[in-house]
Amino acid sequence: MIFESLEQIQRYKGLSAGLDRALDFLSIEDLAALPAGRLDMDGDNLYALVQEFSTRPLEQGKWEAHRRYIDVQCVAAGRERMGFAHLRDLSVGEYVAEKDFVPAAGKGNFVDVYAGAFVVFFPEDAHMPCLAVDEPEPVKKVVIKIKIQPG
Repeated sequence: MIFESLEQIQRYKGLSAGLDRALDFLSIEDLAALPAGRLDMDGDNLYALVQEFSTRPLEQGKWEAHRRYIDVQCVAAGRERMGFAHLRDLSVGEYVAEKDFVPAAGKGNFVDVYAGAFVVFFPEDAHMPCLAVDEPEPVKKVVIKIKIQPG
């Protein structure tokens, strides 16, 4: 997992071609002005989901992970608490291939992600997104999905 400000985005360039393209997108685009929905950058290999939602209480949160994609989650407006834990520390449910969804349960840690910050979740990183920092509030977020290339 990586948690960082967009101001420091250059530190993470060179880790992978897909991550470089995602970071370039986050540093160039006016994220708050993007319309909600899917933006294709390279079909199913690399795309962004622009989401608008209201954060929810911790009791409504659910752990998830992905096998085929790395998630780069960047808050464009508002604040969001995100849980994170290594999958080995959680009880892992059955993988749902068509949704690339690994359900999990257990305890983890939390970070408050503010507008202008991003988090990178790798396949071993379970995460619990969309949580309220204090009270529920509106959030605009860009989630970039980077397909993991075999090899």
